[in-house]
This record gives sequence, structure tokens and C-alpha cells, in this order.
Amino acid sequence: MNLWFRVIRVIMLALFRRRLGLLDESRLDFRVWPTDLDINIHMNNARYLALMDLGRLDLIVRTGMGRRVWRDKLQPVIGAALVRYRRPLAPFKPIRLRSRLLAWDDKWLFIEHRLESGDVLACHAVVKGMLVGGAGGVPPGDLARQLGFDQPSPPVPDWVSHWSEAESLLAKA
Repeated sequence: MNLWFRVIRVIMLALFRRRLGLLDESRLDFRVWPTDLDINIHMNNARYLALMDLGRLDLIVRTGMGRRVWRDKLQPVIGAALVRYRRPLAPFKPIRLRSRLLAWDDKWLFIEHRLESGDVLACHAVVKGMLVGGAGGVPPGDLARQLGFDQPSPPVPDWVSHWSEAESLLAKA
């Protein structure tokens, strides 16, 4: 299925689904279509990342961030991704994408994605991203407060901290 049809579907459904709290999990169901396949006749690595974009889009709309994005002409951007492909996804397999905001620091939001087929984890990823406008990145703590979340960030998991530190070193290379 063409990715743009999926984008439109996710936006339309998100507008009518229940609102999510900032730390709630989004769940989206898809199917592996022939247009998702690579030469090995399983889902292309890039398509996993494209579906994760849809998970973040659902989070943006359903947590209320979408209003701020639209009003302030912000762009959601990804700075880095850590992806672990665990199992191939065959044609026509039903899949579920689970996405959630794990934590944030002074600059980045850390978002976890899990692609599952039945009870089997096919792909696990974490991305660090932010909302960027004309004045630069929106501080995640400010964003959380504007969305009615007045608590500090949950602790960044150790494995995410180690990955983020390693990624920062790579950026300096």
C-alpha cells in the first residue's frame, strides 16, 4: 500500500481516536503489502523506519502536540536511530506498531518503537528527535509542560543513555 495512503489513514483515524497522555503507548495495525518488500521478499529495512514515522505522527496528533506543530509551524525531526531487526516480515503478514515516548533530556525526545507480528518482536528501535521551528529546537521540558505534563522526565533507560553518548561521539568524528 502506498505510504501516502497510510499517512492519510493514520491522521484521519488519530483525529477520532481517544487522546493519549504524553507517556501513553500508541498502537497501529498494518499489513505487509507487496510494495513494502525488498529483493528477499520480506519487508524492506527502510519501510520499518517509514512505519515508525507513522507511529510518531499518531503520537503527535493524539497527545495534542499536533496543535503546537501546526500553530508554530514546527517540524518533527530525527537526529539518530538505533534499530534492531530481529525477524523478517513476510508478505501480507499483519503487524502491530507500538510507539511511546520513553523520556527526554534538555534537547531530545527519546521514542521507542516495537513492530510485532502476533507475539513475535520483529523490530525494536529507539529514535531521538525534536520539534524544530524558526528559533531552533523546542526544549522537551517546555513542550511537556505545554501539554499539561508537569512532572520531570521519566529516567532515561541506561541502554538509551549509552547509545546516545556513543552517537554523540560519532557525531564528532
